[in-house]
Amino acid sequence: MKSHFSLNGGVAVACAVAGVSTIMNGNCSAQMLIAADYATNSTYAAGWSAGQNGGYGFGPWSFTTDPITDGVTSQNAMDSTSPYDPFGVAWTLYNPIGPAIGCPNPPDYGPPPAQPKGDVARAGRALPNGGLHVGQTFSTIISNPTEQRYYRGYTIVLSSGSDNIQYGNTGLSLAVGTFDFFVQGGWYTTQTFQTGGTTLIDTDTATNGMELDVTITDTNSYHLVMTPLGNPGNAYSEDGTFTNAPITWVTYQLYNTDSDFYNFTNGIPSVCVNPQRTDFYIKSMTVAGLTLNIQRAGTDVILSWPTNVPGFTLASSLDLGPSAVWNTNSTMPFVVNGQNVVTNPIAGTQQYYRLQR
Repeated sequence: MKSHFSLNGGVAVACAVAGVSTIMNGNCSAQMLIAADYATNSTYAAGWSAGQNGGYGFGPWSFTTDPITDGVTSQNAMDSTSPYDPFGVAWTLYNPIGPAIGCPNPPDYGPPPAQPKGDVARAGRALPNGGLHVGQTFSTIISNPTEQRYYRGYTIVLSSGSDNIQYGNTGLSLAVGTFDFFVQGGWYTTQTFQTGGTTLIDTDTATNGMELDVTITDTNSYHLVMTPLGNPGNAYSEDGTFTNAPITWVTYQLYNTDSDFYNFTNGIPSVCVNPQRTDFYIKSMTVAGLTLNIQRAGTDVILSWPTNVPGFTLASSLDLGPSAVWNTNSTMPFVVNGQNVVTNPIAGTQQYYRLQR
């Protein structure tokens, strides 16, 4: 069994190939990872800083801090020691200055004449190829704080623009996060912000982390899934629309209590007794194309792909050369468990399959 990934601009996703002499028993998923980066990449071994890019496809990291602080601007770190980091190594956002809960941490204000305000830490980067295209999925794995403070929280913002933004600013496309106003510790999405939020709360998604998957299903529509890694059966999903397209940037934002692990008083780290879960950990981020699955069943091949991204047609060809002819006169798919399914007989010659829009 083979997979083919050399696709031209008119092809939106990967394709698979099967021939009587090459297909094997079992499954093959042909999916194209368009961008990927992981906190464990060697680029971050000495720390996490603006301008770095340890993976491929994404733009370099950009950081934004709050201008009204006591002069502390370092709000990002590589964590490998916190007992609350479930990933071992993670990109970490923290608030040096924020409401102190349970520890003798720095006060929640900047130098005079600044007023009590707190900190905001933001890290973000450009998404590949000018933004997310139909059929592509942005995925990230995170672990969140559980120390709460009224009118504070954290957000993952997908936007149309060229730098970090906060929730609600110009360019916002879609966001997920918590904001302790409606439901304490409750996750919301842009669509559910005014209606009570999602079914998840901060403790669902902290201990083992959470995977967020956002699939672009049409020019201005999406399918979103939030999966607690410790209890996948509690996953939350929704379908919705967004106004600013294309989605070109992702921002991770923390506006919460002060860090129990990365604290500063006049530049000197302070010690916290009985530290709590205060920081925001990011393990990975990827962008993938639509998946086409292929499986042998006797003398047939079964091809399937998700129904939540409409407008794609299965095509086949006998070769991959520049003059290849792609035939779209395949059997019409039927739907099984959210998948378009096509069954084709195994031909006497090798055939290549792809999805095109």
